[in-house]
Amino acid sequence: MQSTLTDDTREFRAPQTMTPSELGDNLARLVWESFSDFVSQEDVETPLPDIDTLYDDDGSAQRTTEEALIFFMWAHTRGAQLAFLRRAPDALIRDGLDAMHRAVFEDMVAHGTPHVQIPLFEQRVSARYAEYHQAAAESDVRLGQAVSRHLAGNGTREALSEAIRERAVAVANPLRDFLEDVELVGES
Repeated sequence: MQSTLTDDTREFRAPQTMTPSELGDNLARLVWESFSDFVSQEDVETPLPDIDTLYDDDGSAQRTTEEALIFFMWAHTRGAQLAFLRRAPDALIRDGLDAMHRAVFEDMVAHGTPHVQIPLFEQRVSARYAEYHQAAAESDVRLGQAVSRHLAGNGTREALSEAIRERAVAVANPLRDFLEDVELVGES
């Protein structure tokens, strides 16, 4: 059997190692891809509601957009943490996640978010992460309810909560599976 260059290039091979910087860059790209799918409604496997249907005013829609970004950041953080649990030093994992957050925040500024708003956004991210980690520790249902409350306001919607739970699993599990074959190594 003769292999062609085309056949060889079609086979994806995961990297064997990744530095925290590489992990951060890859995670940031995945966060933005998930977020873009949410905003454009391209993901039909686990649809979340259209932002425009959640609220009547632009301010609430903006908040929902930011909450969606926070959720996707958290879901990718969780997937990476699960993948490297007991396999990589905590400091390397933390460095990779810090790199992801820096990259996302830099992208936000590059695309129009005033730099002075980033510290406030970081505080909201920190508060949501604490809430989402606690909810996820209790159950996937509680996680869906917590995220739904922030996306849709005070009243949680069961369909939204379920879609969020499914999305968190759809993000975290494949990411964890992919990263389980990658060794996190220090920067050279």
